[in-house]
Amino acid sequence: MYAVLDIETTGGKYNEEGITEIAVYKFDGHQIVDQFISLVNPEIPIQPFVVGLTGINNDMLRNAPKFFEVAKRIVEITEGAILVAHNAKFDYRILRTEFRRLGFDYERQSLCTVELSQKLIPGLPSYSLGKLVRSLGIPLSDRHRATGDAQATVKLFKMLLAKDSEKEILKSSVRNAPKLKMNTKLVQLLDELPSITGVYYLHNEDGDIIFIGKSKNIKKRVNQHFTSDNKKSREIQKEVASVSYEATGNELNALLKENEEVKRNKPKYNRSTKRSLFSHALYQAKDNEGYIHLRIGKIDGRKKYITAFTNLQQAKSTLEKILKEYELCQSFTGFYEGAGSCFNHNMKECRGACAGEEGASEYNERVRKVLEAYSYEKKNMLVIDRGRDIDEKSALLVEEGEFKGIGYFNLNYQLNNLEIIKSIITPMKNDRDAQQIIQNYLRKNNRLKIIHLHPHE
Repeated sequence: MYAVLDIETTGGKYNEEGITEIAVYKFDGHQIVDQFISLVNPEIPIQPFVVGLTGINNDMLRNAPKFFEVAKRIVEITEGAILVAHNAKFDYRILRTEFRRLGFDYERQSLCTVELSQKLIPGLPSYSLGKLVRSLGIPLSDRHRATGDAQATVKLFKMLLAKDSEKEILKSSVRNAPKLKMNTKLVQLLDELPSITGVYYLHNEDGDIIFIGKSKNIKKRVNQHFTSDNKKSREIQKEVASVSYEATGNELNALLKENEEVKRNKPKYNRSTKRSLFSHALYQAKDNEGYIHLRIGKIDGRKKYITAFTNLQQAKSTLEKILKEYELCQSFTGFYEGAGSCFNHNMKECRGACAGEEGASEYNERVRKVLEAYSYEKKNMLVIDRGRDIDEKSALLVEEGEFKGIGYFNLNYQLNNLEIIKSIITPMKNDRDAQQIIQNYLRKNNRLKIIHLHPHE
């Protein structure tokens, strides 16, 4: 649990400042679950330059509660949570100073979104909150007011959680969470999980990830781990101390995150990923007369293929669909092995390449359309899919035929600049499994919105 906050102060000498406004949003990593916002009477004058910056003046604070009147609420809303702020050292110091004046030792763990941004989104020209969120397409209203800045920090932190492929933020929060009693542990863990699409992480008592999985329904899938009687599930049930999850909004992002993070974190209960997720592929080859043949074969990492399939049946049904849609020849796709013209030619469903009635150039033109439709080689494109919230979409970036990563953007954000797109994208590895996952998903979901990009826009 996190307490994302922003504080406005009077300005003045170090450790003599007073709080003029505070906003705290309790955030579970996915949504805001509680909030506290208040002006505060600092009982000392506000510096003139601060009035100009924030718009908060002494008259506005005359009837506002003093810090001792809001202190209990601040303690309660931040209890058991990690403080998150943009330049957290400042906000945490101010809070500790105010509590020290009341004779109370206020201690919390803290995370700084400036430091996290510098680590997870390196190379940006500025990490000030205003310039940073603008470059990432995060809306910011009421700049230099606690509510506006804290809301923008919540959105920024949500993006940073998604970009944290090593899961260091997640592991540290689990490590510091109170431990559950073992007897009611599994039931309690299940109760806290949602029935949404995403990736889930099973942790041991030290916060280490022992298993990573993905599901269209996280709660249902974790329940299967907790109720199954097979050997691996029984071991997991003994060892699991907590479950965390990350919403992805759609299955493609969940598949890609699972593929990347299993390889990166190597959890003990995930089986070896040396074996490909795909068993068969579609290959092309030219015959002596120049016709391009399409053939299904077992997947071979050393050979170049057009697209891959999870099993032979999926491969055959896809090739049958291609055959019909593009009017290709059964003889040149492996569905007819006899001599002479194919069965479809006799049924007037083949244009006669097998009977010498259609030349290689005309036939190959349709085959190239298949290659264009079923491969994203050398393409620059964004695949737009469902986001994690109603007002959000996800974007998957392919640049020069290479998968670059995934990210999320607000619906009112214009995706027309490749450099801005790259700043919201969480970089991911362009390995064979990732390529096959994307091609397989695009093949099965042909109504997805695809934006073709020009590399130097």
